[in-house]
Amino acid sequence: MAGQKKDSPVASHNIAQARGIPERFLLKVLKPLVSAQILLSIKGPNGGYRLARPAGDVSMLEVVEAVDGPIRGKAPMNHDNPGNPLNKRLDELTTQVANLMRKQLSRVKVSDLAIKD
Repeated sequence: MAGQKKDSPVASHNIAQARGIPERFLLKVLKPLVSAQILLSIKGPNGGYRLARPAGDVSMLEVVEAVDGPIRGKAPMNHDNPGNPLNKRLDELTTQVANLMRKQLSRVKVSDLAIKD
């Protein structure tokens, strides 16, 4: 969608066919993107999906978190000893990694990854 020259909606079956993925799977991915107001769903015979904003205004962080939920650091814990210093350190480390990932994804815009038609 981001690589299209025109701003018209694209039918889900056309997207699925072009990317070689099942349409049912694609629709499960598109739904949260519409809910997050990243995409617009246009009904009718000429309907489909299009970006709600310019591709340069949509970060990959928004896309990833819309589909998968917030990126958080979550360390495996030893529940037998929650006060264990190793648990605390692992939690700090995974939180740092998650924050770095969020920062990097926020810098990448959908337009940076667009495949031009």
